[in-house]
Amino acid sequence: MTSEVVSIRLLDREYTVGCEPGERDSLQAAAKLLDGKMREIRGTNRMAALDRVAVLAALNLAHDLQQMRDELATRDRELERTLNTLHRRLDDLFDVPAR
Repeated sequence: MTSEVVSIRLLDREYTVGCEPGERDSLQAAAKLLDGKMREIRGTNRMAALDRVAVLAALNLAHDLQQMRDELATRDRELERTLNTLHRRLDDLFDVPAR
């Protein structure tokens, strides 16, 4: 497959990037999220260095992603414990030998 070219804007600067076919909307949504985070960090300080703003935005987004991954892992463990408990109860109910 060939990649398609997409133009995105971050802090009023245009960048051209490639993406896989069918991923344009997702890439544009990610760019919009990054642009919003960069604007939030820059605030009213128009003189803030672009590279510093970009690094801080990336760090904030990576931190958010890590927190979500940790929460999902916790939920997965809780779900697995609940399912194991339910399986044991069903086994007891139907008098099936333990697994």
